[in-house]
Amino acid sequence: MDLHSTYPAISDLRTAAKRRIPHFVWEYLDSATGNEATKARNRAKLDEVLMMPSILHGEMVPDLSVNLLGQTLPLPFGVAPVGMSGLIWPDAERLLASNAAKLGIPYTLSTVATRTPEDVAPHLGAQGWFQMYPPRDDGIRSDMLARAKSAGFHTLVLTVDVPVASRRERQLRGGLQQPPKLTPRLLAQVAMCPSWAIGTATLGMPRMRLMDSYADHVKGQTEGLSSTAHVGYLLRTSPDWDYLTDLRAEWDGPLIVKGVLNVADVARLESAGVDAIWLSNHAGRQFDAAPAPIEILQHVRAATKLPLIFDSGIEGGLDILRALALGADFVMLGRAWHYALGALGEKGPAHLADMLKSDLAANMGQIGAQRLSDVPKTILTPG
Repeated sequence: MDLHSTYPAISDLRTAAKRRIPHFVWEYLDSATGNEATKARNRAKLDEVLMMPSILHGEMVPDLSVNLLGQTLPLPFGVAPVGMSGLIWPDAERLLASNAAKLGIPYTLSTVATRTPEDVAPHLGAQGWFQMYPPRDDGIRSDMLARAKSAGFHTLVLTVDVPVASRRERQLRGGLQQPPKLTPRLLAQVAMCPSWAIGTATLGMPRMRLMDSYADHVKGQTEGLSSTAHVGYLLRTSPDWDYLTDLRAEWDGPLIVKGVLNVADVARLESAGVDAIWLSNHAGRQFDAAPAPIEILQHVRAATKLPLIFDSGIEGGLDILRALALGADFVMLGRAWHYALGALGEKGPAHLADMLKSDLAANMGQIGAQRLSDVPKTILTPG
């Protein structure tokens, strides 16, 4: 089967994944919060970013490499952290980490993944990033950092845009609980998705294994949690600036702060010693009145020389170029990798990467950009 003719776009992978993933899992992956206005805004604002086509450049082989945090990466995109990744598709963390390793791009393991850093370590390439939901207990934090470092994760990503749990109404209606429990309604959905069911039965019901390893610290405190909450909510805290200072002092590698939208925070983040800023509205999953990161990007770029990482709303190579054009140094995708897994299983991530590379090259040819550093010159209408 020619994958490019059958699945030429991320939208095709999304459609196929919806058929192959149980409905309650799909609602977890695809949903945002509230009326999902922020999710829609991400898409709409990206579409407003226009670039001027350019002619008579002759034959061109675009250079897709970028420099980030002192390293040259072959591609301008990577794998964003997604909680409970292994629920969305069996063994997702291993599959995504190994594919990222082959491509030479960052793979970011979530604190609330279904695999521990030690599980992923044998499959990790040279670009292992670890995303942290900040533990309240200093001892747990130190242990978690040591485990991540020992497993080969050299870059730390502190997520700061989840001060409280969001509601995610679609997820609630879908019936997913934490830890997952297969009710008769959900079992009926599983029965309609044999590939997902067989893989999950083989590996066991997904759990947040890193968080579970610290569950003794909150034993007896889970009563009263909502159905979508989990032990991680008891272990983690909403960080403040002092927390960031302490984390900077404890972590001796690159430190990225994820979930920044307010340009007023940039100077203080610089003073705190962060190495990069990650613009994100959590793909619309946390707050339904947030601006789209693409609206904020130029303002943050003007305020700092730190590397800027971008996510939220990316649906193809053209969107990656839009973000790079407005000042991003690198782009991350989360849902798209899981659409690819849902649609094609272990073949999905490689196909998605190939699709994005082809899309980048095609659009760079249209705007006459030999290198990604040429892309900002083509901006016609800022988002």
